[in-house]
Amino acid sequence: MPLISFKHLTIGYDNNVVISDLNFSLEKGDYLLLLGENGAGKSTLLKTMLGLIKPIKGGITYDSSLKRKEIGYLPQQTQVQRDFPASIYEVVISGVLSKTGLRPFYNLKEKTAANKAMKKMGIYEIRKKCYRELSGGQQQRVLLARALCSSDKVLVLDEPVTGLDPKATLEFYELVASLNRDEGMTVVMISHDLSALKYANKVLHLGHQVFFGDKEEYFHSQNYQTFLGKGGE
Repeated sequence: MPLISFKHLTIGYDNNVVISDLNFSLEKGDYLLLLGENGAGKSTLLKTMLGLIKPIKGGITYDSSLKRKEIGYLPQQTQVQRDFPASIYEVVISGVLSKTGLRPFYNLKEKTAANKAMKKMGIYEIRKKCYRELSGGQQQRVLLARALCSSDKVLVLDEPVTGLDPKATLEFYELVASLNRDEGMTVVMISHDLSALKYANKVLHLGHQVFFGDKEEYFHSQNYQTFLGKGGE
């Protein structure tokens, strides 16, 4: 059974349709790259997947082994968020808030999860440092660690390398790829970067024509030729 299934899904805002009758599914361990022009509905699809937006029609179903709150989410950063005056540790451990309910404190299990995530991302030794003092690449590691506190099953990333230099971009891609390859995490990533195709095994391209399939199939599709013709989207 698929891990996540999208069935006859129509989504948008205030009944203004952005995507209609979308059908595809993800298996455990997939790495899906989500492509398309601005306004094609990529971020809207992720927010619907996370339950932040209700579908207009159709729906999304999850395997019994996965709860929607067990999806780790790394959204696009705003300048206000980049200047957030908190320590690395405070930002990372906030990723467990969906699990604490009304409890006003973090328990030992949650603190241990935050420490483990920081060590995995190579930021544990600087955990007391202020988040806004970090480089863009370091901030993304912090946010990735935060997402890992929410889930070790599914990771959803919305244009995570925007504003990063080439070195930091490559390092970030390799980190995400290792989580997918070595720990079996299912990854869904929006990107405008052609080099991100290297890491994916599946592609969903939204636009006038919708493509969903294996990466190798995508390279022979009209969607890919359009992508190349525009130098990336």
